[in-house]
Amino acid sequence: MVQMPILYRPARAQDLERADDLVVQSINDLTERHGFGPMAAPSPPRFQAFSLTNDPGGLWVAEEAAQILGFAFSWISGDLWFLAQLFVSPDHQGRSIGRELLKRTLEHAQNGAISNKALITFAFNRVSQALYIRHGLFPQMPIYGFSVAREALMDRLPGAQLHHVPLQNTASLLHALAQIDLKVLGISREKHHRYLISDGVMRGVLLCEGDDPVAYAYVSPDGHIGPLAVARPDALEAAFTTTLKLAAERGALQVSALIPGMSEAALSVAVGLGMRITFPMLLMSNRRFGDWAHYLPRNPGFM
Repeated sequence: MVQMPILYRPARAQDLERADDLVVQSINDLTERHGFGPMAAPSPPRFQAFSLTNDPGGLWVAEEAAQILGFAFSWISGDLWFLAQLFVSPDHQGRSIGRELLKRTLEHAQNGAISNKALITFAFNRVSQALYIRHGLFPQMPIYGFSVAREALMDRLPGAQLHHVPLQNTASLLHALAQIDLKVLGISREKHHRYLISDGVMRGVLLCEGDDPVAYAYVSPDGHIGPLAVARPDALEAAFTTTLKLAAERGALQVSALIPGMSEAALSVAVGLGMRITFPMLLMSNRRFGDWAHYLPRNPGFM
């Protein structure tokens, strides 16, 4: 069969649902081949749509005969360029599509004052890791997916150790979140907080000790925690435990989180409460950044 020339073009809003289908297919093909079973399910591409409106230069598709064969998605916050997604249809891998998409989304990083480039990928995704290394993005740290049945967690959880304030789109709360992010990540993610707060699905809280805001956390309806950031190192255990309780109260069958290998306190809490490692991931970047001992990412796309 004669292959048509592949067209690489900026993504459009009408591409995003088809691109999400491709991402789900690609992730499940990868995780099933490595013995983890299917891990992804279709979901409305809300964050992609938000980013397309906010900063469209980071979203690209590879198309052949009106069929999307690959999708790349990056976002910029401050001096950080982050590759949220880069996936190629399993039926069309080996055609250098991933390399060409990465080249185009890296041009997104050249349009701003970017000093750091980063991504999170599956630790067993060897082909992609080699591609990223060739572009100067090197393995920095493992990140572990943890999960536990809600009922088992409820039996072991202590009471909430911090009180919480619901996050709202107000200047004072956004300022508090920005101060935590600047301390933990070195960048302000105000636009991303505005997105999560207005999403209508996530539950976001500012965690306080007395009148002192020491952390923030988000919990999704399926019991997944993240992002969670702690400005004061001694508050990590209390912040994570309090957030686990909030997640369990949402009623999902499972409670889960992504925990960086540097976060010894969070890892100890998770194992102590019966959470188990479900899959390994890997942070890659061109240089080390952020205090990952005190930050739990939401997912590989949002960070």
